[in-house]
Amino acid sequence: MDLAYRRGARPVFFRQGGGDAEFAHHQMVSLAESLGSRPRAVNALARMLGPVGEPVRLWGLTFPNRVGLAAGMDKDGRGVRAWGALGFGHVELGTVTAHPQPGNDAPRLFRLPASRAVINRMGFNNGGVDALAQRLREARADGAIGIPVGVSIGKTKVTALEHAVEDYLTSVRALDGLADYLAVNVSSPNTPGLRDLQDAGPLAELLEAVVAQTRDLAGAGTPTPVLVKLAPDLSDAALDQALEVAEGAGAAGLIATNTTIGRRHVAPAERDLAQREAGGLSGAPLTRRAREVVTRIEATSDLPVIGVGGVMTADDAQALLDAGASLVQLYTGLIYAGPALVRAVAAL
Repeated sequence: MDLAYRRGARPVFFRQGGGDAEFAHHQMVSLAESLGSRPRAVNALARMLGPVGEPVRLWGLTFPNRVGLAAGMDKDGRGVRAWGALGFGHVELGTVTAHPQPGNDAPRLFRLPASRAVINRMGFNNGGVDALAQRLREARADGAIGIPVGVSIGKTKVTALEHAVEDYLTSVRALDGLADYLAVNVSSPNTPGLRDLQDAGPLAELLEAVVAQTRDLAGAGTPTPVLVKLAPDLSDAALDQALEVAEGAGAAGLIATNTTIGRRHVAPAERDLAQREAGGLSGAPLTRRAREVVTRIEATSDLPVIGVGGVMTADDAQALLDAGASLVQLYTGLIYAGPALVRAVAAL
């Protein structure tokens, strides 16, 4: 499967739309959506691939295996009915915002093949939380989702930072009873000012409000777990402070890491492109830093961690698990290595 993807499917994907990375991205999501619209095909694929890996129990949820699809691939939940059949043990949709928004101007997604990396400055392009909530509502009513579904929530670009809390809470309320966990994204580099919310004061205010809202919505039931997605560019001191805030606010876990604004470990032939194009860098150049952040979290916090960033091989995933991650997620690795990587990581 690995060789067939690398020599067959990947070159086709990379040529689509005249080599436009975003066109290929939308095609991949459309394929997942098309598959999900045919329940018999979904069931046949799931039987063909068969169960792989051992279940993991976390946050009151059962994950069939340790590998998930990271946020950013399926922002609007279009393929939510299909990802489990492709071998993922969970999927994180989004990042979604309270209001629909087009995102940043194109071109805004760039491949760096020699570096096995991607630069994106998409800017939370999505159809809004209400549209995603409706898709989830329909899929759950049909019994079409067999894996935990997390949703990454972010700030609408036009919402001022002083109104960010209510913006996030709008998404929390819309997703009540539909998301298995919520990931509070305060670390994307592509929404102006968003990373300021990682500072101790704003982060505490935001997380305390989100956690309180989930508890109010749950009543006597179990609140939706709230996770925090952190940037790899935080200093050790800033990371430790964010961990302290997250624990104090009642967060259930952490996601480490988001994309980086740094350009280290890019192949020499692609350094000019990497410096010229703004946005978050993902893929192999992030492998080492993601592992360092997970290692530090494990040493300083008791919160469970989803490790994401630079998982290009099963060995990369195992290294994150060895560093302390309970689960791992793929995105750029899926682009370069294909579905065989999902199965290899699931088997860990």
